[in-house]
Amino acid sequence: MRTYRIGIDVGGTHTDAVLLDRDNKVISETKSSTTEDVATGIYTAMHEIITKANISREDIRYAMLGTTHCTNAIVERKGLNKVAAVRIGAPATLAVKPLVGVPDDLREALGKHVYLVRGGHEFDGREIVDLDEKHLYKIAEEIKGEVDSIAITSVFSPVSSDHEERAKEIFQEVLGKDIAISLSAEIGSVGLLERENATILNASVIRVAKTAADGFINALKNEKIDAKVFFGQNDGTLMSVDYAVRYPIFTVACGPTNSLRGASYLGDLSDAIVVDVGGTTSDVGVLINSFPRESSLEVEIGGARTNFRMPDLVSIGLGGGTIIRVKETGEFTIGPDSVGYRLPEKALIFGGDTLTTTDVAVALGKVELGDASKVAHLDKVLLNKIYEKMVELVEEAVDKMKTTAEPIPVILVGGGSILLPKELKGASEVILPEHSGVANAIGSAISQVSGQVERIYLLDEVGRENALESAKSEAKSEAVHAGADPESLVIVDVEDVPLAYLPGNATRVRVKAAGELKRNVK
Repeated sequence: MRTYRIGIDVGGTHTDAVLLDRDNKVISETKSSTTEDVATGIYTAMHEIITKANISREDIRYAMLGTTHCTNAIVERKGLNKVAAVRIGAPATLAVKPLVGVPDDLREALGKHVYLVRGGHEFDGREIVDLDEKHLYKIAEEIKGEVDSIAITSVFSPVSSDHEERAKEIFQEVLGKDIAISLSAEIGSVGLLERENATILNASVIRVAKTAADGFINALKNEKIDAKVFFGQNDGTLMSVDYAVRYPIFTVACGPTNSLRGASYLGDLSDAIVVDVGGTTSDVGVLINSFPRESSLEVEIGGARTNFRMPDLVSIGLGGGTIIRVKETGEFTIGPDSVGYRLPEKALIFGGDTLTTTDVAVALGKVELGDASKVAHLDKVLLNKIYEKMVELVEEAVDKMKTTAEPIPVILVGGGSILLPKELKGASEVILPEHSGVANAIGSAISQVSGQVERIYLLDEVGRENALESAKSEAKSEAVHAGADPESLVIVDVEDVPLAYLPGNATRVRVKAAGELKRNVK
């Protein structure tokens, strides 16, 4: 029986969509403009690929969405939940209050319900003090009707989440099972303040994620498609709708990640550097074993510092719509601003009035697009200098991402990738694969499902082998919970870092497991 899958990736400029068969061969693809309400752009793109392919809608079994909904909501402070932030850790954690360092407007948007409760654990799992359950009951009564989402963070909860779990039980008992609750042990790593910020941000975008999920499911229903729906995560894998609504923060930066996964598949390489050239920016990332390299640094989202997993990326202000400004002296600047999705009306080759990077490439004969006669009058010497600088910007970004001086393959993807040459300094080869313009949607469609766990273990007590086995088992369990087929699970990443500053031969273990989608979808 034929089965197809839809992959959609919503970017700032374009919404890309592809339809793949069961062998992941591209049947149809499209790029449509991202609309202000996002859902219209998704529906338009989906309708186009299905109409082009002329297949039975009954055969479409999976639909995957990579979306910027949650990122945009945090950055723009729009549509956020009213959150109660509960930190369990008094008297040990009173020096720095929750949300310190977060911009005032974001604090204002999230609400002012912040609480400090006695409890928490030491790094080795021992209780600091007993959990103050009376205080939690009092808080639950206080926030009734005032908030619609709760973020619970306890000291060293990645080691022992007992107090977070108990607090969740109390809130559900008083406020009902439907109240959205985010636990920090399930979201961030060990550092308290950054993990707390990530948890509060997660709690703030639950409603946004639910709206996005409902919109996508309704768009499918309008097309008479009964498919299993998945969301893209920022580690290059998928999660079920239920999982996405619980952990929407994991969708942040999934767009560039999807591009990396799509590039790996299209270029048939597991280790390479990927340059994703969009309309406004270019994102440069690294593939290791077909997955994006993870950032080891703290990441700011909307001005809040967090420590949950994010892809390691460098973004530069160079895209297909980037504006070139030439002074009378002959000096020029490249961006960082862009005409973005208005390229077809603003660029010179389309009869517009703005000189863009695309105009430069067309005038130099690098690309065939629009009306080349409209840029034939431009000074070729100057254009060559501009083009050299454009290439230099990309080469510098590639160089920043390399860990050795050895040349490494570079895969070009994204709608603007046609602007770049077939040779780059530091690249052993430059690959521009077929369908590279919709690599992000392909990455969304072909992704596996993953689970990740991070814990601190005392090796003196449990031993290294037992610690690793325990973490692997937990990661596999997380992957199955997110929608992976238990039979296909593999461990794709193991990291264990000794913590010399802690006694008991402590080590931080992080494990990721990934597997294929469950097939029993009907």
